[in-house]
Amino acid sequence: MKKPLIVIAGPTASGKSSLSVELAKKINGEIISADSMQVYKGMDIGTAKITKQEMDGIIHHLIDILEPDEPFNVNIFQKLAKEAIEEIYSKGKIPIIAGGTGFYIQAVAYDIDFQETSTDTEYRDYLTKLAAENNTLLFEMLKKLDPQSSEKIHINNTKRIIRALEYYKQTGKKISEHNLAEREKESPYKLLFYVLNMDRELLYRRIDSRVDIMFEQGLEKEVRGLLERGYTKDMISMQGLGYKETIDAIYGEYSFEHCINIIKRDTRHFAKRQLTWFRREKNVIWLNLEEYQFKNENILPKIIKDIEEIRKM
Repeated sequence: MKKPLIVIAGPTASGKSSLSVELAKKINGEIISADSMQVYKGMDIGTAKITKQEMDGIIHHLIDILEPDEPFNVNIFQKLAKEAIEEIYSKGKIPIIAGGTGFYIQAVAYDIDFQETSTDTEYRDYLTKLAAENNTLLFEMLKKLDPQSSEKIHINNTKRIIRALEYYKQTGKKISEHNLAEREKESPYKLLFYVLNMDRELLYRRIDSRVDIMFEQGLEKEVRGLLERGYTKDMISMQGLGYKETIDAIYGEYSFEHCINIIKRDTRHFAKRQLTWFRREKNVIWLNLEEYQFKNENILPKIIKDIEEIRKM
């Protein structure tokens, strides 16, 4: 019999973390972070990582589990997330996946098969170094081998570009064709997949404010500390949004004022791509926050009612 799985997704700065915590309190749940950066220890400010205080006693999985020089990709996420889901079920609780990395969420929600590929560290290392030296060249490789993927993957999304190139090298097939077939699969869970949404201009203002707060909280100091510990720009973790730009400012490529503006601009673009991704998902339930006066207490009754209904099925 299928068991319930709740997803709280949406663009950055939309309020996913606080809603998922409040929901977990109401339904006896635990949270699995679907964020490709919050897995890394010491990368807190730039990832807007949820704090212990904000967790408010709710157990969170897949946060602070890796050092910045350790590998993390969708395969690893899927494996760890599925293990966490089974652990949560064993306690008689409900798992809640919360985050904005659509590909990661999809991988678990529809149990996408990644077993056709093998680990080729040498090729991955080559692509990672190439990305640090010339990301445009890496993207051109993708356009040539898999033009459909190049239309959906942003030039700065190094992780997904490398993943697509790896897949092609290892299987001789386009990952875009593989993903299309996998998207048609039925979820192995009683899935409730929510996406938070709001007026675009309001979202952009929230993003700009979040970036300002990151620098007030010490993002520059955090990045300098990572560099002093030996972590370098060519690492995939350090290519994360907010980190690579701050590194360039530290190295004098441009001013910190310009750095902040770049991060704001690119984060807005990132949020737009997140929403585009979720619009392609099937069976998504959109929560337009204006309709709920941006209050979690107004949203929770709707989600709880939906959970009660799927439990009867």
